[in-house]
Amino acid sequence: MNFSEMEEHHVREYLDFLLRQYRLTDAYWFLAVEDTFGTEAAVKLNEDIWSRMGRLAAREIEERFPLEKQGVARVLEALSYFPWSIITGFEYEETAGGARITVPYCPPQAARVRAGRGEFSCKAMHLGEFSNFAKEIDERVEVRCLMAPPDPHPEDLWCEWEVRLRE
Repeated sequence: MNFSEMEEHHVREYLDFLLRQYRLTDAYWFLAVEDTFGTEAAVKLNEDIWSRMGRLAAREIEERFPLEKQGVARVLEALSYFPWSIITGFEYEETAGGARITVPYCPPQAARVRAGRGEFSCKAMHLGEFSNFAKEIDERVEVRCLMAPPDPHPEDLWCEWEVRLRE
């Protein structure tokens, strides 16, 4: 396959395919670990892996894409290239002290609920992922979780994060 010869809409379709495969691989990996070793083990392994992936993804994004901003804005700019940001549709809102990231729809959690498995605790996993991502982009930036499973949440909001410069 030669991407330079593909029509733009086919390249976009292929990118959508790759992102779906990325998401499904992550989901089925988690389910296999959960079914074999239990939810606690799957959650722990997820925390370890995604803490590493946050750092690695940020490093590669910085190498591959021109990031023009600084501080919190630079982290948000880098997150716009992060596959999960695209898959999940993170929403960003600038605040007086930094920014807020919200996730109105979470495909993995929604799929678990539809399958009758219930939500899993993803708060620590995403805190490690986002914190390491932010630190790799700009060591002055910190991330704080405002709400994420297992926390109760409204039906139209799965999690909410605050990103700001360290005081």
